[in-house]
Amino acid sequence: MMINLGKKNILGVLVDAVDYEAAASRIIEAAACGLPLSVSALAVHGVMTGVLDPMQRYRLNHLDIVTPDGQPVRWALNGLYKTGLKDRVYGPNLVMLVCQQAMENGYPVYLYGSRPEVLASLCTHLQNRFPGLSIAGVQPSLFRTITQVEKMEMVCKIKESGARMVFVGLGCPRQEVWIYENASALAMPLIAVGAAFDFHASLIKEAPGWMQSIGLEWLFRLFMEPRRLWKRYLLLNPLYLVLLFLQKIGLHRFDPGTAEKPEIELRYG
Repeated sequence: MMINLGKKNILGVLVDAVDYEAAASRIIEAAACGLPLSVSALAVHGVMTGVLDPMQRYRLNHLDIVTPDGQPVRWALNGLYKTGLKDRVYGPNLVMLVCQQAMENGYPVYLYGSRPEVLASLCTHLQNRFPGLSIAGVQPSLFRTITQVEKMEMVCKIKESGARMVFVGLGCPRQEVWIYENASALAMPLIAVGAAFDFHASLIKEAPGWMQSIGLEWLFRLFMEPRRLWKRYLLLNPLYLVLLFLQKIGLHRFDPGTAEKPEIELRYG
């Protein structure tokens, strides 16, 4: 049974109360019909980028699907709205589920972002796991702002590849900016999947399942990459909990309508 209870307001960011089956089904349906679909899997850090930046909040709130990637985001949906979600919709797992269904339906996929060595290892992993999966193309990130000409060349390359969907691994929030700005130009699902590329390429170790299930994945990742992630987890996680408490008891109303439409395009590549 698929669960799709629509978008719910978490600190002004609209998150979909969905399960894996519902999210994957919408992605495959859009791929089948050649329709644009913008998707992101958001954990606490991703939600907080929208809380702290009204323009990023606008982008997030105009994506078609925002899944509860982190357990604390799922708990917020259950606590505030009684959604009854039994599990989060974790980006790396969603990638595997969608790739399985893409293989079964014969839909080629495109991999965009990260570094060449990551993409090479990721392709090997996907082809070993899903022997019939067609990878239409790969393109590493340039790790800089690209020109309008480069953007159009990139869009044309993806279109001409024959891909029916694109997995985007540029890191948060760059990947959400990318799919927001390219969704209308590419008539296919664009799926921002966070650290899934690195995890499935076996370059970053995932937290043990028991830590993930009780919401301590952040602690494992902090231990593995303290210099890069300490601000994200030691500052943003407590702030998220405080603001969520204020929303829960009604002391602060987080209005999604306060988001600001970006006036300047950010051409990440």
